[in-house]
Amino acid sequence: MRVALYQPDMPPNVGTILRLGACLGVPVDIIEPCGFPFSHRGLRRAGIDYLDKVAVARHRDWPAFERTLGGHRLVLLTTAGSLPHTGFAFRPGDRLLFGQESAGVPPAVHDRADARLRIPMRPGLRSLNVAVAAAMVLGEALRQTGGFPDPHGPAIPDPPEGEIDAP
Repeated sequence: MRVALYQPDMPPNVGTILRLGACLGVPVDIIEPCGFPFSHRGLRRAGIDYLDKVAVARHRDWPAFERTLGGHRLVLLTTAGSLPHTGFAFRPGDRLLFGQESAGVPPAVHDRADARLRIPMRPGLRSLNVAVAAAMVLGEALRQTGGFPDPHGPAIPDPPEGEIDAP
């Protein structure tokens, strides 16, 4: 299971999602370009001291990310989704894709997804914050797949230093 962020444009949300990935042991893919300078300094406030504990893969653009999918399903979370996330059967290798906070994903990326899910909400409301949406959907996906970390298991080593600032 991985979380992927398509051209994120709000550093606090990215920092929060990186912290989520660190705490749950889920790698995060950043599909660039970002709408801000992607660095430790820019993400520090929301990520606090967890940024060194998350595996981050940066992809220079959509095609570079798409080449890494292999046989894994791309599961897009979108307000235009036809199926609620709670009615979807997640698999351990799924890539959970979240679009830009300001614009979502372009039609070509939307069409590429193997599944398009939505979070059930009250009528008349547009969307949740992307970090809140990521936490809700990742939590459901990990629940279904038994993917939550064992709090009594061995500590997972930190990822190599410098991944966040790598090009």
